[in-house]
Amino acid sequence: MGELEDAVMTRVWKWNRPVTVREVLEDLQQERSIAYTTVMTVLDNLHQKGWVRREAEGRAYRYEAVSTRAAYAAALMNDAWSQSDNPAAALVAFFGMMSEEQRGALSDAVRIVQGPETPEAAPDTAGENPGAAQEDDGR
Repeated sequence: MGELEDAVMTRVWKWNRPVTVREVLEDLQQERSIAYTTVMTVLDNLHQKGWVRREAEGRAYRYEAVSTRAAYAAALMNDAWSQSDNPAAALVAFFGMMSEEQRGALSDAVRIVQGPETPEAAPDTAGENPGAAQEDDGR
């Protein structure tokens, strides 16, 4: 995705609702000079690429994201990783570039993917029954 496509998709993802070319144009114009037809072309290209779906509303369209920004980022990472001739080395290099916060997010994601942990086996107590109440009969 190019820089302008990303700028347009950022708005579509942020608003999380069907948007018009005019809405995207007006928001983009706060940062840069851009023409209506340019935004219309970018949204049409994003539609052709499958990133947005559109529905006719009068003479215009409303555009809506097909997937989330997180799914897009995951697809980018998967594509880059799959192009490596040494995936393990690529992952090690990638992890080395991560901030502490990113590594924490990675650990959280791994825990989510792995599902709930099963409790580890209780330590061997050599025949004792630690769960039974011990009675003191005074002897």
